[in-house]
Amino acid sequence: MPSMKATRHQIELESDDISRGPWIYGRQVLEPRDEVEPGSLVEIIDRSGRFVGHGLYNPGSDIRLRVLSRGKKSDLDQPRQFLLRRLASADRLRKKLLRLPERTDAYRVVHAEGDDLPGLIVDRFGDVLVCEYHSLGFYELQDEISWALGELYPGSTFVHRVPLSVRKAEGFDPAEEVLDVGEIEIQEDGLRFRLLPGQGHKTGFFCDQRDNRAKVAGFCKGANVLDLCCNIGGFALHAARAGARRVRAVDLDEVVLERAEASAAANQLPVEFIHADAFHVMRDEVAARRSSQVVVLDPHKIVRGKRMLEDGLAKYLDLNALALGCVGRGGLLATFSCSGAVELADFVGTVFRAARRAGREIRVLEVLGAAPDHPQRPDFPRSRYLKGLLLAVD
Repeated sequence: MPSMKATRHQIELESDDISRGPWIYGRQVLEPRDEVEPGSLVEIIDRSGRFVGHGLYNPGSDIRLRVLSRGKKSDLDQPRQFLLRRLASADRLRKKLLRLPERTDAYRVVHAEGDDLPGLIVDRFGDVLVCEYHSLGFYELQDEISWALGELYPGSTFVHRVPLSVRKAEGFDPAEEVLDVGEIEIQEDGLRFRLLPGQGHKTGFFCDQRDNRAKVAGFCKGANVLDLCCNIGGFALHAARAGARRVRAVDLDEVVLERAEASAAANQLPVEFIHADAFHVMRDEVAARRSSQVVVLDPHKIVRGKRMLEDGLAKYLDLNALALGCVGRGGLLATFSCSGAVELADFVGTVFRAARRAGREIRVLEVLGAAPDHPQRPDFPRSRYLKGLLLAVD
């Protein structure tokens, strides 16, 4: 495998001034003197010839280098052991500090840049580990990743997937299909969820919303709840268990709604699932002057890059204006964006504009983010991809 070679190519930077983040772009890199196979593990040197660190190189991506280490040259002498050390560090955080196995058997084991493994995501769903590759380099290392994870999670089944957007951005097309392990059941805070690991949106379940689901549920006792873009029903099931008077959950994806209905049945919780576009449902609610005390708006990733930012913010504006129109006076809106290209300030400003359009007064009760098994790098703002607002609406 090219990335495991003992003698490694060197990739030279065009400057001695090196940013601290884990990504180095094509414009910052000089063309190599000889051919370097895409996905290779390389040594990074600055313009003066000094060793900078190790990275995964892909000439077909705008993110030319994903930095793995800025330490000694010997750090990657044994790549398998290096990988095992990094994965073990991430695993300790989840098990020892966060103590997640006491709450759930579904959590993020590796959060890419946040765990100093840029381009690699690993989610645990019971005995299944879903490895999602956002870089060609880590995809080329999948055998080594499976070995290292197998040391930490013996007996696990591994599902490897590459999102369609990544295939285009990284310039490769995996030949194999995603392993279908069938429907499994996981538990979160005592609730049972049915899911298809590696299938559908992201890795099959949104671990990042775990704490937000519990938080919003605390406002749902006796309330009418509308969960928009519900996926497999995370917010809806938590709300129903908390004693909501009525819970309606909306999604356009029939496959995830089947999982949501199965999960509600497994927990014997009364949730009304609606197969429809959230835009249409909200327009109907506003037109009929129906309102809910608690509304959750958690759309899919709308902005996939800076070029989509203007159009994406316009869509967030429309969505939130309609959602605010669905909230009864004195009610609550929990609204989210999982678009990494959207900064928190832009999202907050968009929601405030939506409130003016809807003619509603809002107060921010709390700024929300991803659960702590999605750690953030202070020098990499995009690792803070999930942002949300808990709003009191008058």
